Amino acid sequence: MRNHRGRGDAQSQRAPVTGREPNGSMRERPPQDLRLVGPAVAAWGTAAAALGAGTAATPWLLGLAAAAALAAVALLLTDRRTPTGPAHHRTLHHRTLHHRTLRHRATPLRAFSRPLAGLLLSAGAAAVATTLATADLHRGPLPGLAARQATATVELTVTTDPRETGGPVGRSYVLLQATVNRVDLTEGRPARGPVTVRTPVTVLARGPGAERWAGLLPSTRLRAEARLSPAEAGGDTAAVLFTRGPPQILERPSLVQRLAGALRAGLRRACEPLDADPRGLLPGLVDGDTSRMPPDLDQAFLTTDLVHITSVSGSNLSVLMVLLLGAAARSRTPERGGVAARLGLPLRVTALLGVACTIGFVVLCRPDPSVLRASATCLIMLLALATGRRAAPLAALAGATLLLMLVDPWLARSYGFALSALVTGGLLTLGPRWAGALTRRGWPPHLAEAVACAAAAQALCGPLLVLKAAQISLVAIPCNLLAEVAVAPATLVGFAALAAAPVSMGAATLLARLGAVPTAWIAALARWAAEIPGAEIGWPGGWTGALLLAAATCALVCCLPVLRYRFVAALLALLLVAVLLRPAPLTRLVTGWPPPHWRVVACDVGQGDALVLSPGTGPGIDPGTALVIDTGPDPRAVDRCLRTLGITRIPLLLLTHEHADHVEGLPGVLHGRSVGAIETTTDADPQGETARVRRWAGAAGVPLVAAVPGERRSLGELHWQVLWPQGPLGPDTPGPNNASVALLVTAPGLRMGFLGDLEPPAQSRLLEQLSAFPGLRHLDVLKVAHHGSAKQDADLIRALAPRLALISVGLGNSYGHPARSTLELLRSVGSTVLRTDTDGALAVTDEGGRLATATNPR
Repeated sequence: MRNHRGRGDAQSQRAPVTGREPNGSMRERPPQDLRLVGPAVAAWGTAAAALGAGTAATPWLLGLAAAAALAAVALLLTDRRTPTGPAHHRTLHHRTLHHRTLRHRATPLRAFSRPLAGLLLSAGAAAVATTLATADLHRGPLPGLAARQATATVELTVTTDPRETGGPVGRSYVLLQATVNRVDLTEGRPARGPVTVRTPVTVLARGPGAERWAGLLPSTRLRAEARLSPAEAGGDTAAVLFTRGPPQILERPSLVQRLAGALRAGLRRACEPLDADPRGLLPGLVDGDTSRMPPDLDQAFLTTDLVHITSVSGSNLSVLMVLLLGAAARSRTPERGGVAARLGLPLRVTALLGVACTIGFVVLCRPDPSVLRASATCLIMLLALATGRRAAPLAALAGATLLLMLVDPWLARSYGFALSALVTGGLLTLGPRWAGALTRRGWPPHLAEAVACAAAAQALCGPLLVLKAAQISLVAIPCNLLAEVAVAPATLVGFAALAAAPVSMGAATLLARLGAVPTAWIAALARWAAEIPGAEIGWPGGWTGALLLAAATCALVCCLPVLRYRFVAALLALLLVAVLLRPAPLTRLVTGWPPPHWRVVACDVGQGDALVLSPGTGPGIDPGTALVIDTGPDPRAVDRCLRTLGITRIPLLLLTHEHADHVEGLPGVLHGRSVGAIETTTDADPQGETARVRRWAGAAGVPLVAAVPGERRSLGELHWQVLWPQGPLGPDTPGPNNASVALLVTAPGLRMGFLGDLEPPAQSRLLEQLSAFPGLRHLDVLKVAHHGSAKQDADLIRALAPRLALISVGLGNSYGHPARSTLELLRSVGSTVLRTDTDGALAVTDEGGRLATATNPR
């Protein structure tokens, strides 16, 4: 009679999973503990769905939670275990076979019922937690006051650090989140007295008192008078509070928050003597403070997928834990390293120090979603260390995710939390497998692990990244590999500077100078990689693009074995180099873009304007020179457009007016290009955007000039004249849109009009003066005003009668642009209409006096 092998023996016969010892040798790694992965995913998905369901679904959610709990209990009650003790093995042969049959029948039920019960309980608990979390958004008088746009005096507690949204203090908006504790309901009616509530709100402070709001710390209690407005549906706040006056402080922040704020301020002061890049980047590496990051460096980090370096999360905390505990693989061995081991501290004391360090890390770096994920995972690992249990990183990640979904269900819809969790999951699951595969093929262990981890992280977070920006970075993996060698030393030296600042600012400054060396390397790497023409490529956005990228990644992984053939590997390497360098002849041969002899290109920048005009190839005109009108709302989009066109020199950048959809892309235009001057309208409204333009131009050393009524300029074969504004705006032409600079541009055989965002009041005034501009009638090309909105002067359109009408507009925009009435008006005068939302980038070409068009779809 054969012996029965127990469950533990069966597990011991599985194929071993290998890992690497600290000395580089290979060892067996225990299998991953996946028991909590399912419940974590169930809780995450349930919380995300429940948050989007609205209050009307609350009874259904509670009913489903109760049903899930009952079903889970029923499954557990039906989980009948068959005894498998030694007495049953001392039976007759036929009874043994019968027992084996019964046991095999019971095992699938047990294997099915318990995990399913866990999923149901997790989903039900998440539904209840989400219902309770959203209850505060609808309880109390604040939602009703917000619906009426009422003004009230409130007492509130600050819960997040204030964030400036643009412009100098006093002209900018200061945004923060708080919890309203008391609200005064007098509001012109018989006094009812203040009502105690607990309602989360968003505070938007502006005006002269904004500088007082900008300096607040979390846990500060204050009183303010504010106008209430409903919050955006699906958000985690019940109302938006607009306030113009300074806050009245009722209670100072807690000692812990004051200490954390002083430490962050000390690090900023220590970094003052550094160059711009390290001065902005080092605090970001240490505590996530990116307030002084240069805009072009921020753009380079986006292009190279290095933004996570300044999004404080697991990497920062792991550096501190390695310093304290040493390598995780030796944490329970006599050879464990770290400061705690050198001090002779036992494991439990070391774990308590790790807990204190983790809590301090959360307070210092702010409880952002990625920080919470990393800290919760670390605390579970420290608990395992203190209790003598085997560390299971994947189980710790799943357990942390499950607990956080129950404590703060809003994390289920947090982009930062999802990225942090997916990257960590990739490092724990795919990373070791891919590292082992590379090691078996002869790669050095350290290099194999680094490459595998970077690739695994990118593979899992890539689909999520295209949800936010329809781009794929082709340099992300090598950039992360090269930057990683500098992150740990920069972070450690930065933390040392932060700790030394309260004691000696001189020592802190010296440490900051040391930290500037690896930090400058990271910044230089990001800038250099971002300037590669093919650093990133366009990709379909939304969930369709995410699923497509996930499928493409799986297909690529399946095809990797073909790289063992040197010919295939060399061919793919050459193809990758060609895609990255994008030599102009090859790009034009493959894509047909840009078309030869192009005169004007309307870049596809979404809901905004960005136009590029070629001065031709006459004497004195360098290749890559162009006149640029507006920059659109997205620096990356306009930068990509200019790269594709090969534009490196811009003698004049004209900003028609300073709305965000025309100027926010300015850092992308300034990135890696020579800009002679920036010309703007004479109206300084809105003040926040005006200040941002001035700050960006000042940082790049580009002078700002104002458009002069009737001024004439030329660049190569281009000649243009300012048509509008004709002077200071009057009450009959109000608003920034009517302050747009309008141009008449001529080139050999071509007349073009650019109207910015002019609205009917200014358009009618321009029509009155049409006799002064005879070249403006019967245009060849017209950039339609205000993205083709319904606000058009029909008489002006008929007078201009353009052969070709260009509309720069975003796909699916919420404004309804372009309006059907505008499209019908343009077609009624014989215009051919091209739109960037449906056609992509638009180009007008001139081939021997023959006007033609070309498009570059997404």
